[in-house]
Amino acid sequence: MIAIIDYDAGNLKSVEKALKFLGQEVIVSRNSSEILEADKVILPGVGAFGDAMNNLDRFNLVDTIKKVAESKTPFLGICLGLQLLFERSDETPGAEGLGILKGEILRIPPKEGLKIPHMGWNSLEISPEAKLFKGIDNHAYVYFVHSYYLKASDENIVAASTEYSVHIHASVESENIFACQFHPEKSSDVGLKILQNFAQL
Repeated sequence: MIAIIDYDAGNLKSVEKALKFLGQEVIVSRNSSEILEADKVILPGVGAFGDAMNNLDRFNLVDTIKKVAESKTPFLGICLGLQLLFERSDETPGAEGLGILKGEILRIPPKEGLKIPHMGWNSLEISPEAKLFKGIDNHAYVYFVHSYYLKASDENIVAASTEYSVHIHASVESENIFACQFHPEKSSDVGLKILQNFAQL
């Protein structure tokens, strides 16, 4: 059973649909005991960092997520869900993230000829050991929608990176914690393979 955390941050349905297409049993929940009992947990999300942290707080999900992280249950953050795992974001100065991983979320710097938000397909430089990308060719393309990017404190957790105005840490893996800045559920066959790899961990 894979639990998708519902904290009013959108993007749940497309993730749920992709997992069901892969034959996975899925629940969408904000019930702490249901989430903690799941075999795997996904934190999706689109929207603003500060609002999302407020919602996680309001639904008493901050401790739940930290317990999942500590319990070694495989956990996947997607887009905003990746950003929330870190300590802080330029998007909402003063707001604390979950702090499960070390690093910060920075605004993509303007660059001539590039639009922000970054919306579209970019190729990934993939770490050979990355579990989420097993069976996926290096430089595979995935779909991004974001104005802020991750700079992880520890380069060793970076599973994939891309270039868009700046060097972007596009995916991380640290023990049972996995996260993608891009949207696997919108990334065609490559994205489905990433979700399948997560489901099979």
